[in-house]
Amino acid sequence: MNKNRRFMLSSGAALMGAALLPHHGKAATGPGLSADERALHALNRLGYGPCPADAAAIAEQGADKWLERFLTEQLEPRHLPQPAALTERLGGLDVLKLGQAELLGRYRDAIKATREAKREQAKGETPSADALNAVREKVRPLVQQAATARLARGLQSPAQLEEVLTEFWFNHFNVYAGKGPVGVLVADYEQRAIRPFVLGRFRDMLGATAKHPAMLVYLDNAQSVAPGYQPSRAGRRFLAQRPELKARVPKGLNENYAREVMELHTLGVDGGYTQRDVTELARMLTGWGLEQRKVLIGGSGDVFEFDANRHDHGSKTWLGQQIRGGGQAEGEHALDVLAAHPATARHLAFKFAQAFVADEPPASLVNKLADNFKATGGDLRELTRTLIRADEFWSRDAYQAKFKTPYQYLLSTMRALDLPLNTPQPLQQALTQAGQPLYGALTPDGYKNTAAAWRNPEALTQRVQLATTLGQRSGITAERLTSTLGASVSEPTRRTLATEPAGQQVALLLASPDFMKR
Repeated sequence: MNKNRRFMLSSGAALMGAALLPHHGKAATGPGLSADERALHALNRLGYGPCPADAAAIAEQGADKWLERFLTEQLEPRHLPQPAALTERLGGLDVLKLGQAELLGRYRDAIKATREAKREQAKGETPSADALNAVREKVRPLVQQAATARLARGLQSPAQLEEVLTEFWFNHFNVYAGKGPVGVLVADYEQRAIRPFVLGRFRDMLGATAKHPAMLVYLDNAQSVAPGYQPSRAGRRFLAQRPELKARVPKGLNENYAREVMELHTLGVDGGYTQRDVTELARMLTGWGLEQRKVLIGGSGDVFEFDANRHDHGSKTWLGQQIRGGGQAEGEHALDVLAAHPATARHLAFKFAQAFVADEPPASLVNKLADNFKATGGDLRELTRTLIRADEFWSRDAYQAKFKTPYQYLLSTMRALDLPLNTPQPLQQALTQAGQPLYGALTPDGYKNTAAAWRNPEALTQRVQLATTLGQRSGITAERLTSTLGASVSEPTRRTLATEPAGQQVALLLASPDFMKR
């Protein structure tokens, strides 16, 4: 390690000392936020932090006038024109242009190539390295393209609130790219099951995620069938021609999705349901799966299919209701009930307040959000508007309460330094090293958004290293960076930076407790 790097790490650790201290309950109550602080607070919580253009606009328009316009525009993102460079970049990504069947075809072809290569290897032949690694080489680029699209939007899109909400709701309905074909589907899942609904209706998002092949595969509902299920006559003929696929015939009921849709997506772990409710909901959702011909042979378009032959047509008792056999309508009814349930309103209100206000959010805010969710039938635009209008959101307690995740830290650093997204792969690797690879949360509960999950010495040292690298790449001056960050840079931090060598000040500012705060 060279001398400058050792200096940076030691100085950064000293400057970040306060960031390591745990918060006990609420932050100390202080005076209300100034106009400039409110503007920076909005950029940090409702977006991924200020860029130089934001700072210039605030200075030109005045903080209050700028903030009023910002909040209005963010709640109506369709009116915000996208930068030409962003549109061009997204347009060049195959993963955003292919349909679900075509994406699954890419995965199927990779699996086939790998199996053929392994058979050749077993015979003593020497298959090509590309064939042996076909799954990795054909699937990984699509996952990387999905991550590139997310990073590019977070960095360049003027619809910052839409990007933050997409991150939140994807995490709420998490799928893991490392499971089977989910990796080729995550971009489509985000594009079609999450993004269209972040300012729409929760019930619509719940239904879209329930029917998307990424979720059906990730939580195994595509493999859930009624007891005693046997393939149809046509299915049996197909299996006679492809006997290697017989092992993939579903064997019975799978409760994974039914459990998680109640525990994580809607009611919450304390939502009042029982194990029998999980089993009964799983029965109601049998038959919700993938159109097998498109999956196994190929085709185009969407692949969701309700297969009555796989469905359990018996009567059920679920959440105290008697459910008669009704095919796909049983599952739709279940989603209607879950979306409108008071426990869902409470669960979502707490998660929303925790993500945007404080790790231990004020009960008063949680109640406001839950009441709004129930009154509007799960209108997420109104839920977001209620958050933004709440006094609790604009309190100094809230201003000081949140700690950036690695993803939020990376994007806010790039935006503050005004860096372009020229080479996404090193940034994706940095997120992986920090423990938050995009689309890489293994468990259905997604990534934590609390300080306890991310504030530790090793993680903060990685941030110092990233700040050093990106700061040097940007060539920006500490004066300009301080101007961009404005009122979010405290006087103690300014005094500390003034005593350090000029060449180190940018990285030290990015490694400061002020910048770690979201």
